[in-house]
Amino acid sequence: MPHELDIINPATEETVATVPVTSPEEVDAAVRRAAAAQERWAALAPADRARLLRRFADTVDAHLDSLAHLELLEAGHPLANATWEAGNVRDLLHYAAGGAERLTGSQIPVAGGLDVTFREPLGVVAVIAPWNFPMPIAAWGAAPALAAGNAVLLKPAETTPLTALRLARHALDAGLPEGLFQVLPGEGKITGAALVDHPGVAKVVFTGSTATGRHIAARCAAQTKRLTLELGGKSPNIVFADADLEAAAAAAPGSFLDNTGQDCCARSRILVQRSVHDRFMELLEPAVKAFTAGDPADPDTRMGPLISAAQRERVRSYVPEGAPVAIRGEAPEGKGFWYPATVLEGRPGDRAAVEEIFGPVAVVLPFDDEADAVRLANATDYGLSGSLWTRDIGRALRVSRAVAAGNLSVNSHASVRYQTPFGGFKQSGIGRELGPEALTAFTETKNVFISTEESS
Repeated sequence: MPHELDIINPATEETVATVPVTSPEEVDAAVRRAAAAQERWAALAPADRARLLRRFADTVDAHLDSLAHLELLEAGHPLANATWEAGNVRDLLHYAAGGAERLTGSQIPVAGGLDVTFREPLGVVAVIAPWNFPMPIAAWGAAPALAAGNAVLLKPAETTPLTALRLARHALDAGLPEGLFQVLPGEGKITGAALVDHPGVAKVVFTGSTATGRHIAARCAAQTKRLTLELGGKSPNIVFADADLEAAAAAAPGSFLDNTGQDCCARSRILVQRSVHDRFMELLEPAVKAFTAGDPADPDTRMGPLISAAQRERVRSYVPEGAPVAIRGEAPEGKGFWYPATVLEGRPGDRAAVEEIFGPVAVVLPFDDEADAVRLANATDYGLSGSLWTRDIGRALRVSRAVAAGNLSVNSHASVRYQTPFGGFKQSGIGRELGPEALTAFTETKNVFISTEESS
């Protein structure tokens, strides 16, 4: 087992930090500390928990620039993206804090007495976060879990632990109890496995690949452990002939190039009605080429590097020699894990058209009519997100109901907000995160009956 993780800047390939890894023995000690802290935290009045979480949010807000800089260094995210990500953590903490005082039960009419329900915290929750959006997705699990009265153990990805460690420091600075929110860096197969298997962990929240999610689900099943999975995607971007083609083409690059395509919601399948295919491609080419890749610290940069050399090789495998490349952008030469924006003319059965690429590559597939569009959109094992572009509100509703995905947007690619539920169909996961019911996913429902019958 390695004793340290080397954190590599993917834009320069330089080591920017080394971080000690967490051993299974240290995981056990962390769980015990968290359990003790959770009892004290759950005993606080909801208003006091909310006040501390708002203070945590304010502390994050005061350090947005430094958090964004860390994200730039460890993940290669452009500065504007990284700043937004830090702001999303702040906003989510405020939103979750508002739920702490609104986590209500119910009164159920029954004969012979009063029946009430309570929402009780689970205890210790493990959040296993990915490297593609290290800050926001960590907060998606941690913020509502804390607001509901739980302790959180966060295992960040091996490549991106720096922002997580800084957030834990800010939590302490804001006054959250020692041991309540701990960050445990390490490898998934060692540190992550120890968390998943620990009997003191009541729930696991995992975001990552479908293959790893299945493995974690099997381990949780052995203990009947609660689980939320947010897994892969192969989302469609459906463009009908009656759409505003200029707007659809201008928006399309951001739907699969944002975060260099390392996004489970990336619309990497562009389905275009056959009658407007050629015109759409004419409009798409300049939009793709204008999506500039370069130094993440440059405010004009819109696309950074891929996270690692291994990820770059994976992306390259989907664009072999002789691939039907329709559009290709530019990327920096030299150091860094760069890959250019690429659009392929595809066929429904192509590997690039059915597998999650997790890079700046999209496949264009023509369709004939509405039924054909729905068939192509659903021809995947995934069902996370998607978009459709049309001026026909009836079609928008019909297709939205017919596409098997958890998060859809019409004439937009913005289908993820902290105020609305997020999660997938099919192999894209189990459960929902975010939205007004996020806190309830970190509670158990307790039913209490109180007899009002007179004693004889």
